[in-house]
Amino acid sequence: MVWQLGNTSVRSALRIRDGLVALSTSAIQGNIRKGDGDRAFRALLGECGVVSLGEDSTQSVGRKWRSAMGKLGFLFPEIKRSMGFHQNDLGQPDMITPAGWNLIRAETVPAMQECFLRAMISPLTVMGNGQTFSPLCWTLAVLIELERRTGTASVSFPEMACIVQTTSPSSGLQNAVDDILRLRRERDAAERKRPFDRAAYKRYGELQGCKPRTLVDYADMNMRYLKATGMVRSHGKGIALIPERHALALALTRELTSRRPLLDVYRGLCSGNPLPTDNAVVARRVLNDLLTQIARYGIEYSIAGRPLDTAAQINQVRYEVEELISERQEEDYAAHQAEQWQEIAAYMDLIASHRERMDVNGVEISVSRTEAPAYLEWCLWRAFLAIDTLVNKPYEVRRFKVDQDFLPVSTAPGNGPDLIAEFADCLVVIEVTLSENSRQEAMEGEPVRRHVADLMQRYDKPVYGLFIANRIDSNTAETFRIGVWYTKEDARLELRIVPFTLTQFSSFFKAMFLSGRASPSAITTLISECERLRGACDAPEWKEQIGRTVENTINAM
Repeated sequence: MVWQLGNTSVRSALRIRDGLVALSTSAIQGNIRKGDGDRAFRALLGECGVVSLGEDSTQSVGRKWRSAMGKLGFLFPEIKRSMGFHQNDLGQPDMITPAGWNLIRAETVPAMQECFLRAMISPLTVMGNGQTFSPLCWTLAVLIELERRTGTASVSFPEMACIVQTTSPSSGLQNAVDDILRLRRERDAAERKRPFDRAAYKRYGELQGCKPRTLVDYADMNMRYLKATGMVRSHGKGIALIPERHALALALTRELTSRRPLLDVYRGLCSGNPLPTDNAVVARRVLNDLLTQIARYGIEYSIAGRPLDTAAQINQVRYEVEELISERQEEDYAAHQAEQWQEIAAYMDLIASHRERMDVNGVEISVSRTEAPAYLEWCLWRAFLAIDTLVNKPYEVRRFKVDQDFLPVSTAPGNGPDLIAEFADCLVVIEVTLSENSRQEAMEGEPVRRHVADLMQRYDKPVYGLFIANRIDSNTAETFRIGVWYTKEDARLELRIVPFTLTQFSSFFKAMFLSGRASPSAITTLISECERLRGACDAPEWKEQIGRTVENTINAM
């Protein structure tokens, strides 16, 4: 048995919300299967930018997304006769469930994660002997036992692939952890880790009757879904229990098996299972654990005078404490980005190359086509964090959401810039796009100019616009070359917006760090030099001049 929490075709669990939002505003809800329904749902996901559509004669995209949503209880799943109850006992197939509407209404990442947590604690995986279990709760139990025995609540990728996802409570918790520790000792003793891992996948795959690649693919997918609950985060290539979630994890693992009637389990799944923190006693225990954690971060926080009589009151305080801890962790993350400049540049180069995978110093990085727009904003955010000396906080620079590993959940919403980097003497507005054709100007020209103009009127310091795309369309360049915006009062604003290709910016970014000259002034000087050239040439020539200026600046560095 190799259990799976989601769907290997829908690897980014938090993006399921985008699909639900698209479905909720369409006329095809409840009619998204079998032929025309599959085609309509696939087309909807493509039109709304949820997926990138290629050749798909089998319409598998629609089926896979529908399956993932139903499996997590965000759509009413189709009930089979063998389940022992009828469809009418649950709800109309493929209609959005109460749990699904909760996810649609969730505006913050923690709120989304709670929806996934309520879904994944459902004991729906069959274990045999009439019992079922939750793979999430089983994984948490394994992590807690590992912490008790080793001091660290984490598993590596091979441990997840070979043991955690191939075991269940019927295997015995102690036995599973013994196997993990045995594999860990053997791997530590191996001189060559990659050959050892390949042999382990082959050996455990044979035991499970599957190909080694299946173990790897399932582990990658399962860890992504586990992280969507907010209970675990990345630990190397594996996962680790988040310390602030320790008390909640203990409460979730009190009972690892279930004999509840299947209809009750499905009703809980589709309505949103209760969590231990819905109980005031447990919620207070979790809050006390968080207060200990926040003290370790040196963050001052007092609950004096706060009403803490009900679970709702306690949880409101808990959310505030979690937010403060998250902000401090993001500040710590930002402080280390200068050390990660090579990885940041590698992500830029990966996206610029239109590839999905790249090996960087023996470590593979990957960005799927669907996730590329979000990762482009993310790596530019990291680039400006690396340049440092920011006046605004790292979570104020970005407008897109990140998860507990500070990875992007989605792109920045409209009605504002993608990134705003404020420095002591200037403001840099960063706008990015993967659009490359003539639609680029229609989509980006007016909004980018408007965003820069709005900030020029709000800040009493120079505002620079940095537009980055894989390819700069000449019509877009012409819009920025003219560089004018009129306010409602018809006041004329001269905009300083310069378009760079992603390759140009990546090369300049690398040159700054290789020469030890990474600074806001290096960027604003480059923008100013390119901006001064715009009046004496047309758009195609200006693009050429920008390219030469970037190259000359890099050579000078």
